[in-house]
Amino acid sequence: MLERIEADYLIETPGDTEKAADVMAGEQSSGTFAPIPGETVELKARSAARVEALELLEEVASPSLPGSIAAPGSACRRARVTLSWPLDNIGTDLIGLMATVSGNLFELKQFSGLRILDIRLPEAFAAAYDGPKFGISGTRSLAGVDAGPLIGTIIKPSVGLSAAETAAAVAELLEAGIDFIKDDELQADGWYCPFDERVKAVMQVIRSHSQGTGRKAMFAFNVTGEVDQMRRRHDLVLAEGGTCVMVSLNSVGLSGLLGLTRHSQLPIHGHRNGWGYLSRAPMLGWSYIAWQKFWRLAGVDHMHCNGLSNKFAEPDESVIASARECLTPMFDSKPCMAMPVFSSGQTVHQAQDTYQALGSADLIHAAGGGIMAHPGGPAAGVAGLRQAWDAAMAGIPAGDYALGHPELAAALKAFQK
Repeated sequence: MLERIEADYLIETPGDTEKAADVMAGEQSSGTFAPIPGETVELKARSAARVEALELLEEVASPSLPGSIAAPGSACRRARVTLSWPLDNIGTDLIGLMATVSGNLFELKQFSGLRILDIRLPEAFAAAYDGPKFGISGTRSLAGVDAGPLIGTIIKPSVGLSAAETAAAVAELLEAGIDFIKDDELQADGWYCPFDERVKAVMQVIRSHSQGTGRKAMFAFNVTGEVDQMRRRHDLVLAEGGTCVMVSLNSVGLSGLLGLTRHSQLPIHGHRNGWGYLSRAPMLGWSYIAWQKFWRLAGVDHMHCNGLSNKFAEPDESVIASARECLTPMFDSKPCMAMPVFSSGQTVHQAQDTYQALGSADLIHAAGGGIMAHPGGPAAGVAGLRQAWDAAMAGIPAGDYALGHPELAAALKAFQK
């Protein structure tokens, strides 16, 4: 059983890799740039970080990032490094963990590149945090979807609709048979579409529709704000019969999220907007594999993972690895699994590849334009995407399945690239 906190890094340095790894360990535990009297042998044995592994990788012709001790145009060496820390240094403090594994590492002059690849935690963290309260099974139960993906969409235009206009759009989507709808991350509590008005208007149409069908679609209301605001907004959604709230994770931070999850009685839909500034440079920042573990442990039930052939810069391999990680248990005693959310330029064309690559339909497939821009309207858009998934899970090529399903056929033609 793991007794120490461990983190893996990809580093790039113009100097000696072993010395660079030692600097990392010192900077993130008991050491600093010069020897100090208080750092005794006994203290180091008790509290210092250790370099557990160092694997040399390729040499590159020039530094990836500015500001290091490397001369312009000089060669640098890359390596994979594993550091570990005694649990006693921070206990099970999740915010302290974030500072411990990242802290000032990105600024150190010894490095012309540094990226956090993964973290592994002792079981003590599982006992200290609830993790997702609903996760996959709870989400399926609330949405009334026992098998297959949740077919979802995003209210568009992102901003500009009033509360009444938003509710009208929701009503149309409900008639189309949608499973999941979410606010755009830009829609919070603006003057043109106040949060309270939007919740009451949207939930009125959701309640009315569910009375006729016996099924309540899930709507993720964006509660992002200060902690007291998020709690109050959550309580309004709960009182109105809502079944999900959404949070922009990078905006509220770990403390803000914990302030909500420890109060919440609803699934938390975690939006990762801003993720690019943490990840887009290949030799800087975070791997999603490491980053998402903090949020799952803190209680996020749904995690955005981007989508295949997406409109952003992330390659498909990274998207699938991220989604797989969300479905991978974190601890022996507590899985802390979250439902991955595929979005960003999604249409019927990604269903088969997504299912084959992930090997699971435990996901939300959120298509905005891929539903709303269907030539037959939103109802045909929902039907076409659902048909694409039916074909994928049955192992039937989408083109063959489309011969008997006109909504899918029209979508394949409309959204071909």
